[in-house]
Amino acid sequence: MKISFQRKKPRAFAVVAALVAVIVLTLLAGAFAYSMKVETKLASNSNHDEQMLWLGRAGVQRACWVLQNEAKLPFTALNQIWAGGPGAGPETNGPLAGLDLTKPYAVGLSASGGPDPVGTVTLKIIDLDRKININTAPPQLLQQVFTSMGVNANDISVISDSIQDWIDPDDSTHPAGAESDYYQGQNPPYFAKNAPMDDISELLLVKGVTPGMYDGRGAASEPESPFGKHKLGFNNSASSQEPDYPFHFVDIFTAFSGGKINVNTADANVLALIPGMDTDSVQSILKFRAGPDGAENSDTATPFQNPGQVASAGINAQAAAQIQNFITTRSTTFEVHVTATIGDQSREFIAVVFINGQTAQVVRFYWE
Repeated sequence: MKISFQRKKPRAFAVVAALVAVIVLTLLAGAFAYSMKVETKLASNSNHDEQMLWLGRAGVQRACWVLQNEAKLPFTALNQIWAGGPGAGPETNGPLAGLDLTKPYAVGLSASGGPDPVGTVTLKIIDLDRKININTAPPQLLQQVFTSMGVNANDISVISDSIQDWIDPDDSTHPAGAESDYYQGQNPPYFAKNAPMDDISELLLVKGVTPGMYDGRGAASEPESPFGKHKLGFNNSASSQEPDYPFHFVDIFTAFSGGKINVNTADANVLALIPGMDTDSVQSILKFRAGPDGAENSDTATPFQNPGQVASAGINAQAAAQIQNFITTRSTTFEVHVTATIGDQSREFIAVVFINGQTAQVVRFYWE
C-alpha cells in the first residue's frame, strides 16, 4: 500500500502576512495623507506670502496718508495721532479724527469676493528725528555721547575717528581711526564701507565698538563674533565684563533723519547730549512740552512750535542760542512698523518714510 503525505500551508503565516500588508498599506496611506497636508499647507503659506506682502504695503501706504495729513501742522509732537495721541488742533476735525492706529483694520476682499477681508493690519509709527543721525553728527557731538555713556576715555577718540573713517568716502585714516587695512586683519576680514550707514547695526563693524555699547550685550554672548576684537583700552580684555552703560547706541543713534533733533519727541538721554544742555535744561524742556497735566501724549500737552521757543522753557539765553543750532520742532523721517495678520499667521514689515512738504517717500521696505 502506497502512503502519500500532503504538506499543509500554515494558516498562521498567512494571517501574519495579511496583517503586515494591512499595516504597511495603512502607513503608506497615512504618509500620503500627511504629505498632502504638508503640500496643502505649503501652498497656502506660499499664497499667504504674497498676500502678506500686499498687506504690508497697504499698511505703509496708510501710514503715509496719516503722515501727509500730519504734515499740515507746523510741528511734530507726541500728542499727535501718528504717535498714538488724541490729536492736536486741525486733527480733531480733519480726516484723522478718532483714528487709532493700534486697532486692527481690515484690508482686501476674500478670494471669492465675499465680505470677509484677506487680513488685518496694525501700525506703529516712530519718528527718527528724535535721535542723533550717525551719518551727520559732528565729532564734538559724538565725543560728548561717548563721554556721557561712560565709555573708557582711551576709547573715545578711537570710536569717534573710526566712525568718521567708516562713513567718509576716502581711505585716509583719522589719527585714532581705522580704514580697510585694519579691518582686513579681522577674522573674518572685511572692508571699511566708506559711505553713509544704511543701518545703525553697522556700528558693530566699527573699530572700538562693542556689543555692550551697541545694545547692552556683553562680548561673551557672541564668542565667535569678530566685533569683540575691537574692544580697546586699558584693562578692557575681551573676557572682562562690560560696564553697565546708562544707555546704548541703539537708543540714541539713527542712520536716517533730517539731521537735527526734534525737541518735542527726543527722550531725556538724547536731549542731555545736545551741546549747551545741562540737567536743569533737560527737565525744563520735558516739563514745558508735557503741559499742565504732565502727559506729553495728552490733548493738554504744549509742544514747542519752533526752536526759538526753548528760551521760554526757563533756559538761559546763551544756552538756548547754542541749543537751537542742533534742534528742530518738525520730524521729516519716520520708521513705520506694520503687523499684517492672516488667520493665525502674522508678519511684521518695516519701512522708512521721508516727508517732504506734504509728500511721502518710502526709502526702505523689508520684513522681519
